[in-house]
This record gives sequence, structure tokens and C-alpha cells, in this order.
Amino acid sequence: MLELRNITKRYGERTALDDVSFSVGDGRMTGFVGGNGAGKTTAMRIILGVLGADAGSVTSDGSPLTAVDRRRFGYMPEERGLYPKMKVLEQIVYFGRLHGWNPASARRNALDLLERLGLAERIDDTVESLSLGNQQRAQIAAALVHHPDVLVLDEPFSGLDPIAVEAVQAVLTDYAGQGAPVLFSSHQLDIVERLCDDLVIIAEGRIRAAGPRTELRDIHAPATYELLLDSDVGWLRSLPGIRVIEFDGGYALFEAETDAARQAVLREALAHGEVVSFGRQKVTLAQIFKEVVR
Repeated sequence: MLELRNITKRYGERTALDDVSFSVGDGRMTGFVGGNGAGKTTAMRIILGVLGADAGSVTSDGSPLTAVDRRRFGYMPEERGLYPKMKVLEQIVYFGRLHGWNPASARRNALDLLERLGLAERIDDTVESLSLGNQQRAQIAAALVHHPDVLVLDEPFSGLDPIAVEAVQAVLTDYAGQGAPVLFSSHQLDIVERLCDDLVIIAEGRIRAAGPRTELRDIHAPATYELLLDSDVGWLRSLPGIRVIEFDGGYALFEAETDAARQAVLREALAHGEVVSFGRQKVTLAQIFKEVVR
């Protein structure tokens, strides 16, 4: 497990991170979300040792991270760090060699990754000749070529088309499935919601919420329910313990004060006609995000 404990980072009088604590579990995909300037990149750079914290610690399985530990990390910065004049395969092999792999193994790893990321036909092209989306794929390959134990990725899905997003998702899911902790930031909340086991939400340098995605939904999102009946549901407004939020013919969106009140709605609906659907409204990550940062 990768864990940040009480991390604080200041730039003069500005506090970039204020007592930040969260963990990234082994084999867990953790989405790190927040607005521009919230502190995501600063936290990631502290994890990698690129920046030093003014207070707090970063540990792996309870032990402070060392330079040797960090060599086993895969890091993708938001700003691309590739050499534009190098050919794609040559570039990825070079990064594998920097991490200690021999030429044959680094080449084998690179070819496998580039195939999975949809760049097999571009391996002899220079990086600068690629589209921005394909450069992003190459940057991801550079972060993964040495088979890292931990992944820390800053906006890995930026600029990718839907097909590329699927390819990257498959690769990251595979790494998590092998037991690697995976932390990535993204402004694309739909991808985070679809892919992640856990969420960390940060605003103004402070953690506003952290934990399993399903638990955060239950904690931070209001329990609202949807009812769709084959007849008018106007009777719903007269039931005790029910607050109707939206009503249109046979459809209603409502809140129930208790489970008993919710069950009363279902019994009454069955008495009035055929219930087409009844259940809790699906709450999106965007809704949760707005709830915890406002």
C-alpha cells in the first residue's frame, strides 16, 4: 500500500497541500480528482520525490520511500517528457534501459506495450511526427515499459480518442489486476467513475473525500429514488415522509425520510398499476464532486 500521511507543501505564503492524507491500495485503481490548481500534480511529484514536502511522509507498506523504491515506480507527467527526434520504439526501449533492463528485454517489453496501445505501426516514426493523442500513448508506454510496481499517472487520458481510451484502460486494469497500486488524476470524471475502485477528491490543497467509490456515493450523495408507473403518480405527493423533487405523469423523482416510507411508495404503486421501474437514482461522480467541494 502506498500512503501519504499529513503532507503539507507551501510556496511562500501559499499552501499548495494542507495536511493531505490518503492511501492507494495494492491492486486498486484510485482516481485523483480536483479542479485546476487543487494540488494533484504537487502531491504526485512529492510521491515521486521530485518535490520535497514541508511536513508529512510518504510510505510503502509502512516504510518510508527510498530512491531505490522510486526506481520501481512508473510515472507519467502531465507535460510530455519524450525526445521529439527519437523514433517511437527507440524511445521506449531507452526508458526501459534507464530502469536497468537489458536491450533484448527492454525491446520485448516495448514492442508488447506499443502493440497493446495501438502504436505497432508507428514504431519507426519519430515522436514529433505523431498526433498529440499518439504521443500520449507513447508517453504511457514509457511509464510502463519497466514493469513498475506502482503507477502514478498525471492525466493519462488527456487528448485520447474513445478507441485509445479503451486501450489505455485495458492496460491499466491489467496492471492493477497483477497487484500494482495505480493512482491517476483526470478531469474526465466519466472515465474515473467507470474505471476506479477508489476516489480521492481534493480542493484548495485539502482532501475533501477519500475512499471506495460506492461508499462515497452513499455518504455524500442524497438518497433519491425514481418511480415509473403506467399510470399517473400524483398520489405520491400525499404520502407521509416523502418529498417529491420532480413529477411528470407516470414518472417521479423523490426522497424518502425512512426505509418504511420508501417501501410504502412501492406498495402504493403496485396498488395503482404496473410498476415499470423503481429504484435508487444513479448518482454520478460529477454530482458527488460538486457536493463535497462546494
